[in-house]
Amino acid sequence: MSLNITVCIKPVPDPDYYDKITIDPVKKTITRAGIPTIINPVDKNAVEAALQVKEKLGGKVVVITMAPPNAEENLRELLAMGADEAVLLTDRAFAGADTLATSYALAAGLKKSGPFDLVFTGTESADGATSQVPAQLAEWLDIPHLWNVQEFEVEDHTLKAKMSMENGYINYLVQMPALLAVKRSINKPRYTTVMGVMKAKKKPLTVLTAADLDVEPERLGLQGSPTKAGDIFTPSLARKGQQLTGETEEIVEQLIQVLRGAGLNLESLNVNEAGRE
Repeated sequence: MSLNITVCIKPVPDPDYYDKITIDPVKKTITRAGIPTIINPVDKNAVEAALQVKEKLGGKVVVITMAPPNAEENLRELLAMGADEAVLLTDRAFAGADTLATSYALAAGLKKSGPFDLVFTGTESADGATSQVPAQLAEWLDIPHLWNVQEFEVEDHTLKAKMSMENGYINYLVQMPALLAVKRSINKPRYTTVMGVMKAKKKPLTVLTAADLDVEPERLGLQGSPTKAGDIFTPSLARKGQQLTGETEEIVEQLIQVLRGAGLNLESLNVNEAGRE
């Protein structure tokens, strides 16, 4: 059994440069030009899951992303990790996309890049954290999907997967092709090696623009995004200190008043007048 496996990944801003990110006050979008990126952490777990399937059953692993041209560096890192091919969807027409427009473009990219039996994603991105793209992508592809997957195995063309829930988990049987959005605890991504880096330089990396895809232009980017930001701003990072004095009970009472004044809902934390606990 040999499988065609595709992994959708996302470059996200390097946390060390968050203070360099600016805001476009007109478009109400974040300007990331010149900000170094890293691979969304949980997406590496998705790649690791794909590589483990390939090692067990055979096949090919393709990584794909919709991002600016400099994302080639991120894709090369995943090729060094063991992926066989990479696809970069990059075009100004994709700029400003919300999750719906992003998933639409990714679905078109997957269809263009070849057949797939299994699609992996991470559960969410470190920057947006909406968790919407996996489900939306599966809908565009018209395939079943499971989110927050902590375990899975492939038998013939059937997936046995365990999906984490708030108070437990659910076991599913799913026919492929299917999409699995995996959580970080599912595995530990392997490190790249010098040999892997050398091999990555020779592996195919295909760049596709909107013109290469079977898409409706009005569904792409900012114009194809039904989600609009009402406002976007840089939060204040100013700190101020306040010293509380007195006996323990007096300090507790002062602290409660300070927290309430800051808008904290103490009732949700089980802090009450009688028990303070």
